[in-house]
Amino acid sequence: MNLRSIFLFMMGLPALAQPQFDRLASENFQQQLNKEYQDEKESPLLPEDRKQFKGHPFFPIDAKYFVVAEFVRTENEKPFAMKTSTARLPMYEKYGEVHFKIDGKPCRLNVYRSMDLRNKEGYEDYLFLPFSDLTNGEETYLGGRYIDLRIPKENLIAIDFNQAYNPYCAYNHKYSCPAVPQDNVLSVAIRAGVKKFHD
Repeated sequence: MNLRSIFLFMMGLPALAQPQFDRLASENFQQQLNKEYQDEKESPLLPEDRKQFKGHPFFPIDAKYFVVAEFVRTENEKPFAMKTSTARLPMYEKYGEVHFKIDGKPCRLNVYRSMDLRNKEGYEDYLFLPFSDLTNGEETYLGGRYIDLRIPKENLIAIDFNQAYNPYCAYNHKYSCPAVPQDNVLSVAIRAGVKKFHD
């Protein structure tokens, strides 16, 4: 029991349950991703690739890559133009930071909020987490991967790297994809989520 739990126990208040790893949620995410990429209307795949598509190559689902990170809200951040794979410059704001450990190594990533999506129904609490790690270019897409998150109500946020996915431009050059900011390059290997599509 940590100090916060002890304090709440002594005060007669219930300690908030920490998010737990849900293997089924990871499996459902990966199945849904495959389903979308097989759908002619939703798939970013080139027609010739979609005809042969049987599913994404994934790392084995591993609870090690589910982390409950400390979420630190960053205030008064000015919107900025995020670089992409094209000349397009969508506006984002740095919404906060997440702090966690992988293999005992401290990690920090910035999370971002789209200035366009924040006013779109269903995306009001959407957060964008782009990241690169030591697998890029070998086991995973050179340009990094993404994770979708929601604004947490507390100072903890669950991040399931088993749900990491590739930008659309990993499959089709016609798309314009946000580039991973330099601050979001991890010095650890995240062997979870989608692997690279083409060798």
